[in-house]
Amino acid sequence: MTLVDTSCASTTAGVDEVGRGALFGPVVAGAVILTTKTAAVLADLGVTDSKRLTPARRKALVKPIQQQAQAYAIGWASAREIDRLNILQASLLAMKRAVNRLSITPELCLIDGNQPIPQLGIPQQTVIKGDQSCIEIAAASILAKVWRDTLIVRLDQRYPGYDLASNKGYGSAKHRAAIAHLGSSRQHRQSFNVSTQLT
Repeated sequence: MTLVDTSCASTTAGVDEVGRGALFGPVVAGAVILTTKTAAVLADLGVTDSKRLTPARRKALVKPIQQQAQAYAIGWASAREIDRLNILQASLLAMKRAVNRLSITPELCLIDGNQPIPQLGIPQQTVIKGDQSCIEIAAASILAKVWRDTLIVRLDQRYPGYDLASNKGYGSAKHRAAIAHLGSSRQHRQSFNVSTQLT
């Protein structure tokens, strides 16, 4: 992983979201502040884009990330907020909430993607494919992914029949078939067309 130069700020937070393409549940964001030393430690442990890691490996990295981070936080936007705002704005809202929940106010936020967070009030820099090039963003993506997956597995017990423990709320064939048979739940995103292939 090529580390982004963050020497211009003494406290830099990486921010990333997960769950944008799901049919069910919230979009979730993570924010993580690391020092240069702890970033190197986590890079050596294999922290990278959460999508490149197995579920077991992601879960195993959560505690080291939490132990090495100066601060970390999770933010989310609900399915109802997604329907009201649209998925992009809800994703940015989740990111803003994660940053605002940090116990330390960062001097710079590195935001995965090409969309800055509106009205953040903190200097920020967007980084396309940042979860592949910036250790802070990669760490944030892992925390957000594991937190969201854990939530969806719990919600599978409350909303049975949708195979949520397996699909994590994404549009698998079994999930779409269940929506067609059972209808959607209050946690489903009503603004999403379930006949559209989402990733």
